[in-house]
Amino acid sequence: MTKAFETTAQVRFAHVDPAGIVFYPRYFEMLNGAVEDWCEQALGADFHQLHIVRKVGVPTVKMSVEFSAPSCLGDRLTIGVMPIRLGRSSCDLDIRFTCKGELRLHAQVVLVCMDLTTHRATPWPEDIRPHIAEGLSQPA
Repeated sequence: MTKAFETTAQVRFAHVDPAGIVFYPRYFEMLNGAVEDWCEQALGADFHQLHIVRKVGVPTVKMSVEFSAPSCLGDRLTIGVMPIRLGRSSCDLDIRFTCKGELRLHAQVVLVCMDLTTHRATPWPEDIRPHIAEGLSQPA
């Protein structure tokens, strides 16, 4: 089985609600940050190059999320990103947030490669597609 790409996120004061736990929309910001890290570090295409220079976006078009346990101020989260399906212009990702081995959030995400000038789906660029394909696996 292929190992998921991993990045980390520190739970900061701005992420938590008055109860001291992550306010759920902040997880989505962290999730997007993990996708940005995955694009740059695993696919070799940072968001500046993709969006500004190449005019290619990777918006989330579908997301299913299960929150397993709360995360608190000061927690360091490990975020695993694993592609599980690659289409012509889409990609399904399995994303898991853990802290000290405990699952905090599990998300199934669908990204679509989009031409930012036409706002229409476009095939994955030839220099990016192989990197997604080599990371393909089935979620645990």
